[in-house]
Amino acid sequence: MKSKNKLAPWVFITPAMILLLAFSILPIFIAFFISFTDLSLSGLADFSRIAFVGLENYQDVTSDAVFLKSIGNTLFYVVLGVPLIVMLSLTIAVLIQMGNGRFFDMMRLFFYSPSITNIVAIAIVWSFLFNPNQSIGLINQVLSWINIGPIAWLQNPQIAKISLVILAVWRGLGINMLIFSAALQNISPTLYEAADIDGATRWQQIWHVTIPQLKFSTFFVVITTIIGWLQFFEEPFVMTEGGPLNSTMSIALFIYRNGFQFNRFGYAAAGSMILFIIIIVATLLQMKIQKRRDEDTI
Repeated sequence: MKSKNKLAPWVFITPAMILLLAFSILPIFIAFFISFTDLSLSGLADFSRIAFVGLENYQDVTSDAVFLKSIGNTLFYVVLGVPLIVMLSLTIAVLIQMGNGRFFDMMRLFFYSPSITNIVAIAIVWSFLFNPNQSIGLINQVLSWINIGPIAWLQNPQIAKISLVILAVWRGLGINMLIFSAALQNISPTLYEAADIDGATRWQQIWHVTIPQLKFSTFFVVITTIIGWLQFFEEPFVMTEGGPLNSTMSIALFIYRNGFQFNRFGYAAAGSMILFIIIIVATLLQMKIQKRRDEDTI
């Protein structure tokens, strides 16, 4: 009986481990190997055409002006997008939690809907919203009422990045809002009752009770959001294709273009390994910061 109990966890975890190994860990090692070769479509057809080039791909990609620009663009997305998503999703979750009734349940669905909407459908709608023509673009039409614009949302190299951030933040609020909503429901009501007895206002309760109780869910949201924005791909791919003048080119889009459009798999693999290292470093740094904060609160 005891042996069966010991075996049961392995039976349940084995399928997940196999999928993780096959679709996550193994591809990383394959990409690492490919990054030292000149693999292309001809190499896939005939392995004898694949040549080992050593660190040449890494030297070329780190001196590629477009790749360096994609790194700067991606860091811009992370610095601007991550705080916005974390703060807005937390704020929305708290405000909805404070209310009761079907209206607030509907608002939860309203904010979550963009997260499960097809990106192509979203791109079509937002392309009309961002249209620079005031007679077509709703945003510019509204701005014209207060004598602003028209603004070239997707055509101006400086504004295009901000436009994609607006779209991605709107699209990414829902899933993080649900995470915070689930965490809010696990906060003990006795904490609020004690704060109320002490005379704390609603704002003081949120600041001194709610936010500290959400530190683990906040840490999880921050980590996953940073990783997601470092892999920022869908929005620039469907909205701008990296333009204008590579101003919205992200690292993930750079890797896709070189691998699947320019047929340079080894070169793209080198870029993907650099992105992998950036993600690992960002995650470890965030974990170290969180650990230090936990130590300071003890």
